Amino acid sequence: MGSPYDHFTSKEKRNLIIYIAGIMMYKFGLEAFTGSITLLASDRFKDVGAYTNLGILLGINQAFQCVGSIAIAPLIRRFPTKSVLSGAILMFGILSALIVIIDVATGGQIPVGKIQRYGNWNILILFPIYSIIGICHGMIELIRRVIPKDIVGGDVIKLKQMDATVHVFYEVAGTAGAFFSTFLVLKLGNAIAPAMTPFLFVFASIIWRFIGLLDSDHANRQHLESLDRSSLIVQIGHGFKYFGLSIYRGAQIIFTSRKFIWLIPGYSIPLFTHRYLESQLSPAFAKRILKEGAYAQLMVGGSNFGELLGALFVLFFARKIKTPLPWLRLDALGLLIIWILPYSYPKIPEESLSYAWTLAAIWIPVSFGWAAGDVSLAAYIQSALAAIERPDDKVSPLGAVMAFLYCFYIILYASLGPVLGSVIDAAINSAPNASGDIRPALFKVGGIMYTVVAVVLLLATFIPKGSFALNPEIIDDVEIRDDGVDGELAAYTEEYKPHKSEIPEAKA
Repeated sequence: MGSPYDHFTSKEKRNLIIYIAGIMMYKFGLEAFTGSITLLASDRFKDVGAYTNLGILLGINQAFQCVGSIAIAPLIRRFPTKSVLSGAILMFGILSALIVIIDVATGGQIPVGKIQRYGNWNILILFPIYSIIGICHGMIELIRRVIPKDIVGGDVIKLKQMDATVHVFYEVAGTAGAFFSTFLVLKLGNAIAPAMTPFLFVFASIIWRFIGLLDSDHANRQHLESLDRSSLIVQIGHGFKYFGLSIYRGAQIIFTSRKFIWLIPGYSIPLFTHRYLESQLSPAFAKRILKEGAYAQLMVGGSNFGELLGALFVLFFARKIKTPLPWLRLDALGLLIIWILPYSYPKIPEESLSYAWTLAAIWIPVSFGWAAGDVSLAAYIQSALAAIERPDDKVSPLGAVMAFLYCFYIILYASLGPVLGSVIDAAINSAPNASGDIRPALFKVGGIMYTVVAVVLLLATFIPKGSFALNPEIIDDVEIRDDGVDGELAAYTEEYKPHKSEIPEAKA
């Protein structure tokens, strides 16, 4: 029995290895950076509104990620995809280094004991820097979903194998990066801990430059360039225009069909709760209950490992569990585990580390259900929308639905993040003897809110036709396509294909 990669050409294997090396450096550095910046921001913002301001900061970053994803379409029409990816991560690395440089230049030092020693700089500087970082981050995340065609071509089997392989290595790097960043924060402090991130990003930028462009993609790029000679600014403007059309078209599709209306509580809302758990709830618990913010990254590491297992289970059991509904119901039940936060905590400070590791293990099933549901939903959305795709569509229905669902998540995060942060701030300010006890807030945010989401998600899984079976074979008469192409990848690649009216007729 041969290797599953035997039908890859030598150039495709080389491209795949180079890409995986770069993506692992990117994910490893990203975990160290995001965890440290969250702790830095929550420390430097004034206690009266620390978590409210943190919610605003992260919400703005998410919004600018959306801007970065919109700007990608015209850029990859003008330049090789690998060049845009390399440039985006290089800029990300420079901006992440800027934060470390500013802190050290203004007197920041390695902490003594548990006392953080920050530089004397205005924390508001973080807003413009983190906003631009959001643009770079959004560009990278979108290119990750379209570059596979530049690496292995359009063969569906190769795309499936590449996607599975990359996802495994990506989550392995994410788990290791989250755990290692705990050590860095403890030793170097919140501001200096991301110092390794710029180096990893620069190395990833250099490595990705060696990805070889396939001959067919080179010819197609020349064809696209010949079709559109307008300026890059005009093309970016068109990108925003078509993004707006996509949102409108996506809203039409979702709100006018029983087949799609349940995707908002099935996809966008769980995505928000998952991101909020990792980026705000876990850091708040680690800092205020465990009394060591760095331990939040241990919890994030467990969450990343759960995502890895969830994706692998979907891959292995795709033929046994054919619809996303069982995974989504498992996700809903997993959210109830968050009730552990307001009712369980270490009795003495010496137990904090072991308790953080316990929560890391507990977060595995929480993220397992979410990742399994997220991956399987992509296949459902792609299959359900295949029937209404038309060659003359100016806006791909698949791309429109994914754009709307992601935009809904961004709006949810930007609006609810500060509100939930204010609940935590109120608990801190009302705590007796300035103890900073946030358990009353954890009851509301980590208990009641996640329970409401769990109930809504569970009820949403009974909306599609044929959904009352424990493991439905088919829902809404949609047969899930097992072609291995990720829903977002299919959406974005469809968006970037030239419109039929742009392709000149062949001459006799």
